[in-house]
Amino acid sequence: MRTVTVGIVQLKTCGWDRAANIAHAMEQVRAAARQGAQVVLLPELFELPYFCTEQDAAHFAHAQALPGNPMLTLMGALAAELQVVLPLSFFERAGQVYYNTVAMIDADGAVLGCYRKTHIPDGPGYNEKFYFTPGDTGFKVWPTRYGQIGVGICWDQWFPECARAMALLGAELLLYPTAIGSEPQDAGMDSANHWCRVMQGHAAANLMPVAAANRTGCEQGRDFAQTYYGSSFIAGPTGELLVQADRVQETVLTAQFDLDGIHRRRSFWGLFRDRRPPMYGALASSDGQLRAA
Repeated sequence: MRTVTVGIVQLKTCGWDRAANIAHAMEQVRAAARQGAQVVLLPELFELPYFCTEQDAAHFAHAQALPGNPMLTLMGALAAELQVVLPLSFFERAGQVYYNTVAMIDADGAVLGCYRKTHIPDGPGYNEKFYFTPGDTGFKVWPTRYGQIGVGICWDQWFPECARAMALLGAELLLYPTAIGSEPQDAGMDSANHWCRVMQGHAAANLMPVAAANRTGCEQGRDFAQTYYGSSFIAGPTGELLVQADRVQETVLTAQFDLDGIHRRRSFWGLFRDRRPPMYGALASSDGQLRAA
């Protein structure tokens, strides 16, 4: 029986002291490891405030390359010390373009590779298309010490195609680092429950645990304040909520899974046996229309 304990870290919003933010995140990773976590998920772009609330070219200076990235070096050493797997979100500079990226660090501290965010949002408070080029890595699943792990990034979590692709690539766990909260164009809109339910659906549809780590608290940007609603959670393989943070507190939560037992259930249920890929051509189009090659 292969078991894995997944930990999620819900972080308070932060200031512009990058070193302090990284040090605090490392403290929370240690806290998760003390609770038995073997895989620890931090929120999206946790090194800095979520700068995408505004369009400001000055923020491009915050991006760093993957090779020699100081945060990844520190976190790699921590992963090796604690024997934990760390999927880490960061603002990547690659040549003349920029990506919203996750680097997967295995429990020996090695960087297994990176995933660049596929779906890039563009709306009030979430102006990511100004900063990020759509990812070119394709969806990724990594063979870590504690299982096959697929990672999507925030807006990716709204797309069932992303979750299913990672499942087809062999994922046993689906993880989503996140930064989501208020909608400045509509103070009455609250997507927290919708956000949670869509990922519970990914878990149930693929018979696979799903975890999401969000930030919480309020960050004052240049143009307005953005409040993040926390609600980080871990869902089981039928979509059930196992643990969930509240909307305001910084916290660490864990859940344990029997990966072999889940695999047997997934095989028995026939979700992948009974798929009909030739019938899904509409999914490969933008408007649902099938066209001759």
